[in-house]
Amino acid sequence: MSASPASHLPVHERIQRVTMFKLPDPAHQQQLIERYKDLVANNSRHGKPYILSLVVGPADEHPRSQGYTVVSRTEFASRDDVLFYDQECPAHQKLIAFIKTLVVEDIVTVVFKPQLVAP
Repeated sequence: MSASPASHLPVHERIQRVTMFKLPDPAHQQQLIERYKDLVANNSRHGKPYILSLVVGPADEHPRSQGYTVVSRTEFASRDDVLFYDQECPAHQKLIAFIKTLVVEDIVTVVFKPQLVAP
């Protein structure tokens, strides 16, 4: 992701989007993580990348994980960017179409703006 003025927003001003997936098949877990690379490479709004940062990986095996196996966190400059991501982004729509081919037991997504950020 290339640097843009929005990428210099302080963390407390960025909109956070966290998604957790329950994928029982480890192969599907890894395939999903790999597909996020396409999202990073191809996200675009107004001709430029708009996702400020994205991290994705397997959840630790722990009772508190409640069976969720893959977690992604995406940061955006605005709620409008989140809305675009959810409803219009071709790269995200492609990821969603791929997810529909997997065995997925559950997906939970939460969007929030931080009120406290600590080092």
